Amino acid sequence: MQIVLKSVFTLSREDRGTTMRRRFVMQVMFSNFYAKIQTLIVQEDGQDLIEYALVVALIAFAATAGMNSVASSINTAFQQLGTTLNTYTS
Repeated sequence: MQIVLKSVFTLSREDRGTTMRRRFVMQVMFSNFYAKIQTLIVQEDGQDLIEYALVVALIAFAATAGMNSVASSINTAFQQLGTTLNTYTS
């Protein structure tokens, strides 16, 4: 596929107007897009959400790391309870 770029001045008056309008619309769209990106970069609202997510991840990690000792303690308690129940039911 060959792309041919034509100068605006080689087009007819009607095509020139259409081309100029399209360029203007594209410039406005790009300008709006650029403004939105700049707003997202400057905004600090999203940083709070990231900080909360990091705190939740840290709590989850600590809970997961601590589960090993808690699980063994719970297991021991249930074994003692089972032994006691077996003693009284036998």
